[in-house]
Amino acid sequence: MDEAYDVIVLGTGLSECILSGIMSVNGKKVLHMDRNPYYGGESSSITPLEELYKRFGLPEGPPESMGRGRDWNVDLIPKFLMANDLMGMFEKRRFRKFLVFVANFDENEPQTLEGVDPCGTPMRDVYERFDLGQDVIDFTGHALALYRTDDYLDQPCLETINRIKLYSESLARYGKSPYLYPLYGLGELPQGFARLSAIYGGTYMLNKPVDEIVMENGRVVGVRSEGEVARCKQLICDPSYVPERVRRAGRVVRVICILSHPIHGTSEAGSCQVILPQNQLGRKSDIYVCLVSWAHNVAAPGKFIAIVSTTVETSEPEREVEPALQLLEPIDQKFVAISDLYEPMDDGTESQIFCSRSYDATTHFETTCDDIKDIYRRMVGTAFDFESMKRRQSHVFGEDEQ
Repeated sequence: MDEAYDVIVLGTGLSECILSGIMSVNGKKVLHMDRNPYYGGESSSITPLEELYKRFGLPEGPPESMGRGRDWNVDLIPKFLMANDLMGMFEKRRFRKFLVFVANFDENEPQTLEGVDPCGTPMRDVYERFDLGQDVIDFTGHALALYRTDDYLDQPCLETINRIKLYSESLARYGKSPYLYPLYGLGELPQGFARLSAIYGGTYMLNKPVDEIVMENGRVVGVRSEGEVARCKQLICDPSYVPERVRRAGRVVRVICILSHPIHGTSEAGSCQVILPQNQLGRKSDIYVCLVSWAHNVAAPGKFIAIVSTTVETSEPEREVEPALQLLEPIDQKFVAISDLYEPMDDGTESQIFCSRSYDATTHFETTCDDIKDIYRRMVGTAFDFESMKRRQSHVFGEDEQ
């Protein structure tokens, strides 16, 4: 502890571990601390199953029908999950023509625009141009472009077209799904980035209390723990470490459901993502359902884990997700969590304390990645360059190991 570091990171959630890895690869001296004895923070995976029951106040524990407790790794935050093969949509002629238009669209090549102004034509007008129906619009905007509301319809079309192109290119690259999901649960992701930081000299301390963030003249200079002070120039943390520097930005409800069957109507898929668009539910926010199974080493043989999530809009959060829960019946066991969402009150440039945002209700990491890139930009002063990071790694790893 009694040393000076370029960056101290508090909390081992995914955002913090990715930034720790990036800073270490960039040559920064990094100290990474967590008050918990495990990696992952909010984005951890709970094992064994008995621990999940305890966490949600069910002291009787799981029944024998759940199998061995050690076979379970249950994500607390559902993200980065696989989607079903959507090729049936491509058979619709108007939609196929729309996708061809998107694939060819290049804002720097006027002949590909077909009269569409990338920065002036709203996306609503592009849909009308191809005479797409409401169901297809909901599907495209919320399942492909991954928007959470319909506000994008009246905004310039360029960002939406780029989002759809990203989805299509990812689908072409990986086959049936554009998404990746790690075996043994999402808790493996923070640990992977923590190992990257350690390889580049990062120091890790789990089960380490944080007694005080030390400030001088309004700027962070260190962290006090158990009578010692580690000094630093910059600090990264999750909202729980700086409650006085964050504000409540809403709530999210998540329901973890243990099933003995796949979701009906998904062709017996062992993993899938279902998005219920807010427009079809009379809501402001989408409802997300993700499913993984024993095939991903996160459940006992023959068992499935489905997680339902949405942004809370009423005083009865669990009732808000009923349309999704009905898709999952019968449910062997469910665990309901309602969490506050926090965001920093300032950009950190004055205090040099850079706080991440809470994980939202979406089942993909787009908003998390945006937050990571934004924190990096504010810390370093330039946008994150992934290719530059890959070149630095090539000095340590061979191409096949990166």
